Amino acid sequence: MIIRLGYVYKPLTLDDYISFKTTSYKSFKENPNQNKIEKIILDNLHTLKEILKYNIKNNIHFFRLSSSIIPLATLNELNLDYILPYQNEYKELSNMILENNLRIDMHPDQYTILNSARKEVIDNAIKILNYHYKILKALKIPNKEIILHIGSATFGKSLHLKKFKNTFNNLPIKVRKSIILENDDKTYNVEDTLSLCKDLDIPLVLDYHHNMTNPSKHDISYYLDDIIKTWHGKRPKMHFSSPKSNQKKEYRYHNDYINSDDFINFLEKLKPLNTDIDIMLEAKQKDLALFKLVRELKYKTNYKFIDETTFEI
Repeated sequence: MIIRLGYVYKPLTLDDYISFKTTSYKSFKENPNQNKIEKIILDNLHTLKEILKYNIKNNIHFFRLSSSIIPLATLNELNLDYILPYQNEYKELSNMILENNLRIDMHPDQYTILNSARKEVIDNAIKILNYHYKILKALKIPNKEIILHIGSATFGKSLHLKKFKNTFNNLPIKVRKSIILENDDKTYNVEDTLSLCKDLDIPLVLDYHHNMTNPSKHDISYYLDDIIKTWHGKRPKMHFSSPKSNQKKEYRYHNDYINSDDFINFLEKLKPLNTDIDIMLEAKQKDLALFKLVRELKYKTNYKFIDETTFEI
């Protein structure tokens, strides 16, 4: 089986050269300058181009695109067209993505809640999902992947699972087909999420760290085959991170790097599946953590490395 490693947001290696820019709602209210927003969008699309160049040259085949690439994108009073004026930029980026067969996903923040008890929260979540879909569409990404947590359980899981289903089924079909669910670290564990994924025919992204903080009844090995089946033959994606420390209050938070021994143990659980899998490393040191892990894997294992981030086990 082939494993490919990815990372989140932007490479720290390029910190001295590139950055994503943003602006706040407060700043816009004080000085409603649309030209400033348009300049930031162009700068951010250029930054994305540099990230893609870096990834291609280092054989990093997939990564997570920042949700904030377009600042204030869902602000009604701005009424921002962040697609048509930038067709040339999107086309150039799309060509890089398609020609190099890159896998790119997006992960809206924790406030994107489709099963909230508050209508305004759901309405905002739908706007956010539509925004993410438009970005992936502009980049002409064939398999659009927007990763979500199930969300709220304020009045009990049963009620909020029903609410999620109702909201989900009323989304535009193109958005529904792009949603992938992830187990979370507090409320909806793998068993909960897998059940909903089966009901709605949604792929499940296993987050192994979340599973350790919010476990299901059985060991994760019990669920792996069913998790893979939710992808219907597409290459599954999983998340892996290491806890900041073993102290209870810090265990949920991400470490700067990946504990290679724990990662190898995780791969041993995956081996019986004999399925090619992409693993997103959610480490604070991003690409630096990825390449540190690779060096340790080469030292500790006999995995056959195909390129800088891809290996066979």
